[in-house]
Amino acid sequence: MEERLQKIIARSGVSSRRAAEELVTAGRVRVNGRVVTELGAKADPRRDKIEVDGKRLTAESPVYLVLHKPRNVVSTLHDPEGRPTVADLVRGAGARVYPVGRLDFATSGVLLLTNDGEFSNGMLHPRGGVPKTYVLKVRGVMDEGDADVWRTGVELEDGKTLPADVRILRHEGDKTWLEITLREGRNQQIRRMGEATGFPVMRLARLSFAGVTSEGLLPGKWRLLTVDELLAIRKEFGVPKRVRPAVDQMPAQRAKQQRPRAHVGAAPRDRGERGERGERPRAGHTTREGGREERRARPADRRERGTSGPPRERGTSGPPRERGTSGPPRERGTSGPPRERGTSGPRERKRPT
Repeated sequence: MEERLQKIIARSGVSSRRAAEELVTAGRVRVNGRVVTELGAKADPRRDKIEVDGKRLTAESPVYLVLHKPRNVVSTLHDPEGRPTVADLVRGAGARVYPVGRLDFATSGVLLLTNDGEFSNGMLHPRGGVPKTYVLKVRGVMDEGDADVWRTGVELEDGKTLPADVRILRHEGDKTWLEITLREGRNQQIRRMGEATGFPVMRLARLSFAGVTSEGLLPGKWRLLTVDELLAIRKEFGVPKRVRPAVDQMPAQRAKQQRPRAHVGAAPRDRGERGERGERPRAGHTTREGGREERRARPADRRERGTSGPPRERGTSGPPRERGTSGPPRERGTSGPPRERGTSGPRERKRPT
């Protein structure tokens, strides 16, 4: 099935649809070896060979995640000034993901990222009216009359803002905490609204985007969107077109969860063979079987200790020394010569004079 080139490029995760249009007009896209610069051009992703900057497009599994962006982090994949970027925080996502919109360098909170360009475009399109909720602290004591100006719209250099939901949370001396929900995405809109109305913004954090929150996430941490969250977004805003379980969105996580486990239904291991904790008892140690203790003999010595049978002495070629016999014990400190190892006969004892 043929589709517009920019749509195919966006779905492959290379860029958003708007950025994909720029790639096409810049002559950086080839279809079956031919450069295409017309935005209306179509192609079949299954049949045609589509390349961007000489690299063939391959469809990635869609990934949707939410990041709790810290302050002093740039909402881009690369920063020419060398500042930390959100790309540094989501390297383990299993795919190359892009921010859905941006948060200012000094703003923290919810930031969605995805490799689904169509999803990103649907969430950012002005006609979508996707709600974004923020909490902020402004300098000055704002009353309900001042808040009504924000509710109805503030005149900015690029036009009047759309109506917003504003709630005064509390006052701290000469400062005011607010909660505001916007349904448009102008650059630094809230900060400009504060400057225009005489309430400069001191702190700003995004609480939710399309109903998705960063609850339970520390700054700098992220998680995959749940199936329920994706279904709710699709019901409200029409994207994503297809919802997959979260485990299928990240191959690395799926592989981690598929580690081999013990075979279900396998016969339990006999504790008498491995010991009470599953360890094989060493030779000479006791095990419990049937409520009684039994001593395991060493493989090289099957006799029971304490018997009258002659044990074999190491290094001797003659008859072994008998253990447990009634002969007199060797006296310590005698002047007789010490026993020599390796003799061919039994040791002689010198009687005291």
